[in-house]
Amino acid sequence: MPQKILIGDKEIYKCVICGFGYKNKDLAEKCQNWCSTHKSCNLQITKNAIYFPK
Repeated sequence: MPQKILIGDKEIYKCVICGFGYKNKDLAEKCQNWCSTHKSCNLQITKNAIYFPK
């Protein structure tokens, strides 16, 4: 399950595997499912990211 974090006044749903964050839970779940199944990131999903791991 994606982690909900608060950055400033925005709620962001973060993939716990790769760290990318999304504005909605559905995208974060898709990202996390892809990451755990394929051990990689999917560009079609991550292009929607609004938070990037450091």
